[in-house]
Amino acid sequence: MSKPIVYFLCTGNSCRSQMAEGFGRKYLGDKYEVHSAGTEAHGLNPKAVSIMQESAIDISRQRSNTIDKALLDSSAFVITLCGDANDNCPVTPPHVTRLHWEFEDPARTAGTEAEVHAVFEKVRDAIEERVIKFGNGEIQET
Repeated sequence: MSKPIVYFLCTGNSCRSQMAEGFGRKYLGDKYEVHSAGTEAHGLNPKAVSIMQESAIDISRQRSNTIDKALLDSSAFVITLCGDANDNCPVTPPHVTRLHWEFEDPARTAGTEAEVHAVFEKVRDAIEERVIKFGNGEIQET
């Protein structure tokens, strides 16, 4: 029997949804099949890869994908991680639980390398916390 699907979505599937997929595989993988996608595919952000490596999670083999309608329709949960994805996600069938977890886009951060790193770290840690809560049955919106 296949596992229920959790589908994490953001705009470019380069940072936030990739981090969520990585944490999802770590914390939810025994209960769920975990995927991510974007309303567009911008490629995997190297800073997202390196910030996840600091948490001992390798997302370097993940790929940036656009939303697969069949996967979306067969998901148990669709979780949008930004307003753009929430607004532009295709309509989901009634059996799909839609959640929205808003996180700032770390890829849009300007500043020194240390400042950019700090934002990536903050977003990574916030996503990890939400994925853990989700795995513990706390599935409410933020």
